[in-house]
Amino acid sequence: MTSLDKPTEENSADDARAVTEAALFEAFGGVRGMVETVVPGLLFVTIYTINKDLHLSAIAALAVSLVLVVVRLVMKDTVKHAFSGVFGVAFGVVFAMMTGNAKDFYLPGMLYTLGLGLAYVITAVCGVPLIGLILGPVFKENLSWRTRNPGRKKAYTKASYAWGAILLAKCAILFPLYWWADTTQLGWVLVALKIPPFLLAVWLTWVFLAKAPAPIDVFAEMEAEEKAAEERERQAAARSSES
Repeated sequence: MTSLDKPTEENSADDARAVTEAALFEAFGGVRGMVETVVPGLLFVTIYTINKDLHLSAIAALAVSLVLVVVRLVMKDTVKHAFSGVFGVAFGVVFAMMTGNAKDFYLPGMLYTLGLGLAYVITAVCGVPLIGLILGPVFKENLSWRTRNPGRKKAYTKASYAWGAILLAKCAILFPLYWWADTTQLGWVLVALKIPPFLLAVWLTWVFLAKAPAPIDVFAEMEAEEKAAEERERQAAARSSES
């Protein structure tokens, strides 16, 4: 390796890490997505802590979720994370209104977290890690990592186990509080556990993928194959016209 080769390789590694970081932010919503995830629950528990009014707390949480969607629509931004937040809050409002128990506002989200944690672990065990299914299209590799990029599959498997362990650990804290703590205690703990576990999981995913082989761009391969096929057809037509 020459002195000129080393900076090139280092720059390439830095570029790969930057691409990985950007893809993770795109897939999981970035800072704005995290804020949109926290705000409705924070507003609910704040209002409920002050006046113990379930209806006002639930309506305020749902209203701010809708406002966040409208803001994204006005700015012509991606709305999938905001919409998922609206659905989550709406389910929580329905549960709480039906039972009259303010703690049930948090139950759908907790059940979703439990199911997602189990899904990460089960898919990793089965050799089809969920994080790979999520990030494959973002990296333009689709499912090529399953058969053509074993190092990348290993990284996705590790990341899925990490996500599963973090989410299940979070559930191990929240579900006992659901049964034994009051609404405000559960709400504040849940708000506190929104971002840190998520950041830890994203950081571990970044660590695993930054050390993994580069993704195989299947879209670029398909485009190259199409161009090659067109070129062969053009050459065949040219030979046919000459004869």
